[in-house]
Parts: sequence; C-alpha cells; structure tokens
Amino acid sequence: MKLQGSTALVTGSNRGIGRSLVQELLARGASRVYAAARDPKALAGLVAESGGRVVAVQLDITNAAQVAEASKLVDSLDLLINNAGLLGSGGLLSDSTEAIERDMRTNYFGTLAVTRAFLPAIEQAKGSIANVLTVVALASMPGLGGYSASKAAALSLTQALRGELGKRSIGVHAVFPGPVDTDMAREITLPKTSPADVAKAILDGLERGDEDIYPDAMAQQVGGEFAKSPKNVERMFAAM
Repeated sequence: MKLQGSTALVTGSNRGIGRSLVQELLARGASRVYAAARDPKALAGLVAESGGRVVAVQLDITNAAQVAEASKLVDSLDLLINNAGLLGSGGLLSDSTEAIERDMRTNYFGTLAVTRAFLPAIEQAKGSIANVLTVVALASMPGLGGYSASKAAALSLTQALRGELGKRSIGVHAVFPGPVDTDMAREITLPKTSPADVAKAILDGLERGDEDIYPDAMAQQVGGEFAKSPKNVERMFAAM
C-alpha cells in the first residue's frame, strides 16, 4: 500500500511500538494520523511534533462507548493498525482466570470491536488493516500461556477477516514481532529489538504488500521455521 498522503489510525499510540508507528507514518508522509490511547494527554508530545498531522483520540478498546465515539471521527481511513494489547497473564495454571480473561478481552475482543467500528471508513477507502500479534500467537510458550492464547485467537480473527474482506478489496495483514524493548516486555530476558526498528519493518512490509510480517531477526527465524514445521516451533517454545 502507499503510505504517502494516507490517513491512518494506530491504537495504543502512547508508547512502544504504537508511538514509533505514528512517528514513522509521519516520516513516510502520511497526511493524517489518528493516535489513539486510553489517556490522550499521553499523546501531547506526538501532537506537538506533528505539524498538525496527528489527532489525539481517547480510546480504550475494551470500552464500547469510546470505540463508537472514536469511529465517528473519520469517514475514510486508508490504514487501521490494531496495535493496542495487553500482557497481563502468564501461566495458564498459575495465573488467575480474571487475568487471562482481561488479556482475551483486550487482545481478541477489543481488536474485533475496533475493526468492526472502523470498517465502514476502511471500506470507503478500500484500505488495509494490520493486526499487531506476536510470535507466540503461532505456538504457545508455557510461561505466557494466557497471553499466547489471546494472541492466537487474534491470529484466527485476522485470518477470518482476510478471507472475508479480501472479497471487498481490503488488505488484512498479520504482524508477528518477537521480543521488543517496551514496557510490556520489561520482564522478558531475551534479546529485544527497538520499537523504532520494528515500526520501520512493519511499514516496509505494508508497503510491499506482505500478508504476514516478521519485523525483527527472531521473528524472521521463527517464521521461517514455522513455514517448515509448526511442530518444531511448538517444541522450541515449550523448552523455553
């Protein structure tokens, strides 16, 4: 897709990958970026540095009223990036059911709610949707079982949307980052990629038209192995 002159909305824009995506969209010439976050005050810096091209949007993706209100802001949208997510649960047997439910409510149901709400605007532009997932959506990691399950559900959602919306000339992309140096991943001890580098790789993939985007070295390794043997990836993650 063409990002120069485009209109985009990025959820979870206040930090990490989301903030870097907004900055990179501006660098590539997007004409308007709706930067969404639960607290719009956290977006003040992005708005100030954008030259009027960033619009701050209050959006908790699990809040139906806020989702509905945000969807009224745009008539036509070239790109929706469902980046907002939650890593609130770990082991399926050790963490609370409530924590696992919160992950599912955000990562699956929240993504679905935002997609439904903005679909008329995306369809008007014949635009694209990109869902930021994770490599552990491909195979579960025991220490992240609840989070993995919620992102696997979001992957299934992405695949279903791809089949349905492709008939309407809407592109649907899945993004599978490995560990990224964000607040969400601060407890993960694996080597991490910077959010800025991940954002650049995501937008490179969108401009190429890649359906599945692996935006860092670990993700590319996992993606290559998954293409050969999903079972090997499952075993590799189970051993971590």
